[in-house]
Formats: sequence, C-alpha cells, structure tokens
Amino acid sequence: MGRPLRSEQIASDEVSIVHAVQRCVRRAFLAGFDPATGTDYGFRREWIRRRMEALASVFAVDVLSYAVMSNHMHLILRNRPDVVAEWTDQEAAIRWLKVFPGRRMEEHLGEPTQNDVQMLVADRERLAEVRRRLSDISWFMRSLSEPIARMANRQDECTGRFWEGRFKLQRITDEAGLLACAMYVDLNPVRAAMAESPDQSVHTSGYDRIKGEQGQEIDSAAFDLVPITTQQAGEERRTEPVEELRKKKRAKRKNPTGKRIRRDGWLAPLTLDGSTLSSDAEVNRNGVRASDKGFLGINLKDYFKLLRWTAKQSEEGAGRKLPPSLQGLVSRLGIDLSMWRDLVWNFQLYFGNSCCVGSPDGMSQFARSSGRHWTKGQRQVAECFAA
Repeated sequence: MGRPLRSEQIASDEVSIVHAVQRCVRRAFLAGFDPATGTDYGFRREWIRRRMEALASVFAVDVLSYAVMSNHMHLILRNRPDVVAEWTDQEAAIRWLKVFPGRRMEEHLGEPTQNDVQMLVADRERLAEVRRRLSDISWFMRSLSEPIARMANRQDECTGRFWEGRFKLQRITDEAGLLACAMYVDLNPVRAAMAESPDQSVHTSGYDRIKGEQGQEIDSAAFDLVPITTQQAGEERRTEPVEELRKKKRAKRKNPTGKRIRRDGWLAPLTLDGSTLSSDAEVNRNGVRASDKGFLGINLKDYFKLLRWTAKQSEEGAGRKLPPSLQGLVSRLGIDLSMWRDLVWNFQLYFGNSCCVGSPDGMSQFARSSGRHWTKGQRQVAECFAA
C-alpha cells in the first residue's frame, strides 16, 4: 500500500499537526562530528535553530517540538490557516517579502520597502496565493531546508544535493500520538547517547522549555516586520557600496529586532488551556510566533517530570511501571501504563513505516479519511493501549 498524498495528509484549509523528518543525503553529517574527515559541524545546529525561530515569526505555522541531530532533524508542526485569516493584507505581504524578496539585482541586499508591500497588496490574486503558502507546512520546510543546504555546500565548497529528498511527513491523529511523538522528539539525543538527560539535550524543544522556565533569555532571531521607506532604500543603494550593504545585512541578521526573548518564547506554548479550545486563533502579537495556543492537556511541570522519568528508562524492560504521580497523565489517553516506555523508546518500531501517529482508533479514523481500510503499524501499536 503506497504512502498517502500530501493533500490527503494535510488539508490546507484545516488545522493539522504533523511530524516532519528531514535527513541528509547518504546520511552525511549535518551538524555532528564527522570521523572520516575529523571535522566538527556542531555549530550548524544553531544555524538551523535560528532559522526555525526566524520562520516561526513570519509563517502561520506553530513549531511545537524539534530536535536537531547529527544527520537529520525532527519537527512537530501545526499549520494555522485560521491565523493567516486574522492578518491584514499588509501584514501578510511584509511577512512573505521578508522570506522571499524576489529577484531585484543588488536590491536583494536591502529590506522590503513600503512600495514592495503595496505592490503585492494590490495584486489580489498573488496575495491570495501568498496567504495560502504562509500556512503551508511544505513551504515552511522548503524555507528552512534550502538556505541550510546552500550554506553547508558553500562552506564545504561543493555542489549538489544536501538533503536526501523531500521531508518525511506523518499526520498526528490525536493527543496520545502527539504526547508520545513530542517525548520521542525531545529524547532523540538521549536515545542516541549524545546526552544523558533532557536537561543536557541542547537544540531540542525540551531543553529550550527547561531553560526558558529557568529564565534564560536569548537574542531574538525573529524578522523585523517593518518595511523601510522607498526613499531610504534608494539612498542606501546610491551612497553605500555593495560590500558595505552585505556587512550591514549580516550584522542585522544576528538580532533583527534588537529584542531578547525567553529561550522558548518562539515555540508554541505547551499547555492547551481550556479557554483555547474555542475557535479563537490566539494570534501572537509580539512577532515571535504564529499563535499563543498550546497543544497538550498537561502543564509544563508535569511534562518535564514525565520526560525526565522516561529518559531514565534506557534499558529494555527496566522500570516500566510509571510512578503513581505520573500515571494519570498517561492513562487518561488510553495508553497501557506498562507500555509507555516502549511506546516512546521504540517509537520507530511502532510508527516508523506509518503515514500517521496516534492511538489505534485515531489511526483507523485517519485511514478511512484517506480512502484506506487501515494504516501500517495500526495493529502493532494496539498492544500499547488498554483494551
């Protein structure tokens, strides 16, 4: 049975949550130590994290969880067409032009101007397409992957494919699948023996949230969503050499808005409050993320507690029974308490070949919605859920 079409997995006009994986060609080293060459590419992890943070400030796509590994990256994303609908035409136009300024000779060294924004706003057909793309997960991943590939190839002084192909996508069907997938993503460095605990797993959403709760702040990578005047742009081009413009653009890229934010301020909030179950889009007005809507029915403290406990269960069959204080978090989702460890640590075994992630009922419902009778892994994952 073939993999569903992207159009079957994500409806562009509906809010959907997906697990996306992008892997390097030939599993080359994206951001780790390459023993063949003796080169450490670890600094690229911050490239990728900052690019994700920047895109989160302009796209109507919530970044729920992420992990940047040595040769691949995981993201859990939620598209938000309802957020795009709340933006004015001017807001949508400047967001698009910040990422895709277009071909303008040496003008690409400058910022989008007020005239650029007005021209896009006046083109109603083009603006409608831009609005659709701003909440499209495929366009988000394209905007993330292409610049990283170009920078890495330029640094390696080579050409050709950097990623092995289109990113792998799995639809997350329910909260049980979302909690297990979020834990799996945050624990990737622990599973790979790159870190001993989530508190040491740098460049994961779990680490960012832990440090954010501790009050750590970082320079914001969010785009500055203010166009410059056409007159100012003209003066820059007339009076400043191209090399000077390049230097100014590189300097501004380090902190475009001049703001500092909590380390996890660009990620979607974790807790889905009762008030956010309404149709309110909860649009973020600080320019650092798409919305202020959470995604899990547990608080951050309980998530950390469950995450740290699960991280310690590295040995097969060890400590399978959840402590009483954590049992309610898992049992309310229908997950067998004795199988929680297996569901997270053996996530690839249960869901690796599946087009979706979730409980057996959730996977079955997704299969029917895409014209199938069942999905791969559906029967196998049933052993992790209570009868």
